[in-house]
Amino acid sequence: MVAADVIIEAIGRCGAIALNRPAALNSLDLAMVRAIADALDLFENDAAVRCVLIRGAGERAFCAGADIRALYQLGKAGRRDAQLDFFRAEYCLNRRIKRYPKPIVALAEGIVMGGGAGLSVHAAHCVAGEALDFAMPEAGIGFFPDVGATFFLPRLPGRFGAYLALTGARIGCGDALALGLASVYVPSSRHAALTQRLIDGEDAAAAIGVEARPAPASALIERRPFIDRCFDAATVAEIAAKIETEDGAFAHETRAALAAKSPTSLAIALRQAQIGAGLSIDEALRIEFRIASRILKGSDYYEGVRAAIIDKDRRPRWRPADFDAVSQADIDSYFQPLADELTFPAAAVAQ
Repeated sequence: MVAADVIIEAIGRCGAIALNRPAALNSLDLAMVRAIADALDLFENDAAVRCVLIRGAGERAFCAGADIRALYQLGKAGRRDAQLDFFRAEYCLNRRIKRYPKPIVALAEGIVMGGGAGLSVHAAHCVAGEALDFAMPEAGIGFFPDVGATFFLPRLPGRFGAYLALTGARIGCGDALALGLASVYVPSSRHAALTQRLIDGEDAAAAIGVEARPAPASALIERRPFIDRCFDAATVAEIAAKIETEDGAFAHETRAALAAKSPTSLAIALRQAQIGAGLSIDEALRIEFRIASRILKGSDYYEGVRAAIIDKDRRPRWRPADFDAVSQADIDSYFQPLADELTFPAAAVAQ
């Protein structure tokens, strides 16, 4: 079965889902999200299918996230309901992957950002290839880390979740494995062999175990003392002040990364990191829908996308422009319940 930009096949004992927009780094639109959800329904009810494999077409990306340009254009055209339709469907899909009754194997090779993390991190087996390039860069376009990041980032060791959410830092295979964002390393040269094992009906965990190799070293894990020290603060302004007291190239890079982001988005991301460890996946996704519905009414998202994607001048004009100008009351408002909350299918039992 082929749905525009998603190829769906039952091959042997494996349900295969391939994101097929390589020229767009396999970025997601609403039709793709719905096609993946339909495929999961199909494979769950197919007794011949023992596991599901999700992969990206091409050599550059698993999935670079949502189709940001399309969402921007919907907002500019006043089609806010259509924007929210995408996020409703995407967040329900993230939850579906997290709870899926059959093993889902995500081949996380190349760029994995934003929505790509939602398709892979929640899978039973997030298999990292050596070219993995992972990031949650949403604060750089005036958005926030979503697709369940409120759930999974605060569960990383120490303050790494806050660090990744606020800086949008890109990390590689060894780092993702060390932090627990990926579960196992299988070199790309062994992905075909792993796929064949799944097609042949081998147990997913056992098949991955045969093809797995020792994880590459992580350079980022050595930065934990700095990250734990600087990102253990109540506000973004306090984090920035702590980083100012640090010396070295890594401190300089971290300062520059924060300075480029929307102050409002940073404050939202920090709040997510502070509360997320106590939330279920359902609660986390409901909160993210609240934030998305409100942030899409504001200005920073459209300004961030304009600067990064439309005009590409890389000079966003954030409102407000300074960390200290973001009020606690304003950030609290993003997290408040909606009249039209995100709801999930009744069939699934809450976790």
